[in-house]
Amino acid sequence: MTTTPFKGGFTPVTEEITAFDLEVTGRIPAELNGRYLRNGPNPLSLDDPSASHLFIGEGMVHGVRMRDGRAEWYRNRWVRSAAVARRLGEEPRPGPTHGGMDFAANTHVIGLAGRAFATVEAGSLPYELSYELGTIGSCDFDGGLPGGYAAHTHADPATGELHAMAYFFGWDHHQHIVIDAKGTVTQVRDIPIAGAPMLHDFALTERYVVIYDLPVTFSMAHAEKGIALPYAWNDAHGARAGLMSRATGEVRWVDVEPCWVFHTLNAYDDGDEVVVDLVRYPKRFVDARLDLGGTPTLDRWRIDPRAGKVVQKRLDDRAQEFPRMDERRTGRAYRYGYTATTRDLNDLVYPADTELEDLPDEAFDNTLIKHDLERGTQEQRQFGRGAYVGEPVFLASGEAEDGGYVLSYVNNPARGAADLVILSAQDFTGEPIATVHLPARVPLGFHGSWIAD
Repeated sequence: MTTTPFKGGFTPVTEEITAFDLEVTGRIPAELNGRYLRNGPNPLSLDDPSASHLFIGEGMVHGVRMRDGRAEWYRNRWVRSAAVARRLGEEPRPGPTHGGMDFAANTHVIGLAGRAFATVEAGSLPYELSYELGTIGSCDFDGGLPGGYAAHTHADPATGELHAMAYFFGWDHHQHIVIDAKGTVTQVRDIPIAGAPMLHDFALTERYVVIYDLPVTFSMAHAEKGIALPYAWNDAHGARAGLMSRATGEVRWVDVEPCWVFHTLNAYDDGDEVVVDLVRYPKRFVDARLDLGGTPTLDRWRIDPRAGKVVQKRLDDRAQEFPRMDERRTGRAYRYGYTATTRDLNDLVYPADTELEDLPDEAFDNTLIKHDLERGTQEQRQFGRGAYVGEPVFLASGEAEDGGYVLSYVNNPARGAADLVILSAQDFTGEPIATVHLPARVPLGFHGSWIAD
């Protein structure tokens, strides 16, 4: 039996389910016409090598379709790479590959130009999904992608352009990719970067693409040992942030304190400086292990490119992850953000760094946090033990920045199944506006999107 991180809230489900006319407590806002989709690793078998590391399990997308105040359906579907299709007794879907890599994208699911794509980083291509979450095939946007794609993308709300930063262990560069609102690749820029560092996310402002070049790099030594994800903390690599001009492609690098960043909350230009809010770890992937390197905090970098300096400020010292915000404010000054702290994730990612049992419940409970960055305050909504809570996705409704809803899959331990909880962003600690009761568990996963019809 393979040693596996897929336990507790990450325990995979073993079948694909379709259910219609879901039970709802409360009332789904009638304006919510579309699908809430979320991706995550879900190995076909815990005996598979893909079950040995959280980041390489086959992707499974979970979705709820809402219309006219009703939850019309729930579906969960594995992303059909060629290997997954064959395991399920199906013909592989057509489509290109990059570098011989064909991976069932497991990290994010995004909407673009009326289509939906499951995404992943490190050299593989995205997979396009049908409206009902069937796999259409891998996609290079009509040949527009010269290599793989990225897990995280950020859309400019003014232009509709989708920005991404791709990397691959065989490259001597990272790749900045812009796709327009029609789904056409309009720009590809190579940024020389030595040492093959991992790059999970980046940041976008009106003037810049903010690139993280941090001390987690591809490790041939770990690859030769058979480590499933051979990226490791590398003290020799150094740490810096790059401000790439969106107009010219010129990059100005500024040294930062060594750290690791999985996720950006938001970034914006402030005069000549750039503000970047992010979830920061002291280290990560020590000896290529996910569970070593300290606990994350929500921090702010104020980058002064003229002085070549970064001032770092702590916004919240609680361990938290999966930051999201009102994406109408992407790259602009903003006030509110949302994060999650989930005990099953804490226990998996930094068990050696904290004595969680000695901390009060609120320090590691299943909690969603609303940050008021203007006031420096937080509101938190706890769901209790066993109710592992996923990424909070903000859905705008009205002009106010926090005028809208926060959606998250939350385990209901009493039912042994998941709920899709819809909160009012302005009444964050009040009763949910609606709770959609799903017919099955939704394991903890990674990222998702609201894709309006």
